[in-house]
Amino acid sequence: MRIANLSGRLTLILGERAVDVHDASGHRFPADPQAIYEQWDEFRAWATEADLGDAGHPYDAADLGAPAPAPRQLLAIGLNYREHVEEAGFTQPEGMPPVFTKFVSSITGPLSDVVLPEGGHTDWEVELVAVIGRTARRVREADAWGHVAGLTVGQDLSERVLQMRGPAPQFGLAKSYPGFSPMGPVLVTPDDFEDPDALELTCSVNGEQVQRGSTRQLILSVPALIARLSEVLTLLPGDVVYTGTPAGVGLGRTPQRWLRPGDELVSSIQGIGELRQRMLPA
Repeated sequence: MRIANLSGRLTLILGERAVDVHDASGHRFPADPQAIYEQWDEFRAWATEADLGDAGHPYDAADLGAPAPAPRQLLAIGLNYREHVEEAGFTQPEGMPPVFTKFVSSITGPLSDVVLPEGGHTDWEVELVAVIGRTARRVREADAWGHVAGLTVGQDLSERVLQMRGPAPQFGLAKSYPGFSPMGPVLVTPDDFEDPDALELTCSVNGEQVQRGSTRQLILSVPALIARLSEVLTLLPGDVVYTGTPAGVGLGRTPQRWLRPGDELVSSIQGIGELRQRMLPA
């Protein structure tokens, strides 16, 4: 099942057609894409059984927004791919990798312009993003996929000057400028994948591939992350978890490389789709 935020309304994507959920369900479910996660099990049952026939209409990808545009918690995981740990100059974490937050005001949809911070070094990090569909507290890893509404593509844009400034790194702040958390283009339910634990990720700048990896290489898989996180905090319906980035970021290159005005950043994940961000000057 593929779910989208189309012009601010909850939508089912059926091939080339978009079906407005609020209208198709006889107003049983809200039009607000974020609100549906509180009714996720009921919605899934309806969407699976509904006879939508030829319902829906063609849609413009430019009208797609983030599938979880206003989560109560937006968590991100650092150092969760071994080769990225090495390029960043760290040792592999024991136990839980670093966890930080990105602020909700940084969320945008799959097609967007990003104003680069003046005097900064903005870097790219393609990531698989999991959206929570059922409250998770002390969930066993074996049961964790049952708490995931779906998966989408995320880009964890990072301004490295601010991130590394001061007595301790400013991860959350440096990764939360406007437009620094694009997501989309759709949310895909785990059952729609042959293997949701083995998805290819790629990222390119101006057509040059800079990252390529697979979620098979995650140090902690999506279920493992949900189990570990839920030991400490309660994951709420609609919460967003960025799961980490593979090797190939600008920070780890020699010489280091940063995004510049005019660059086009394309981030994609197998079976989900792609993001496109255009960089603008401050």
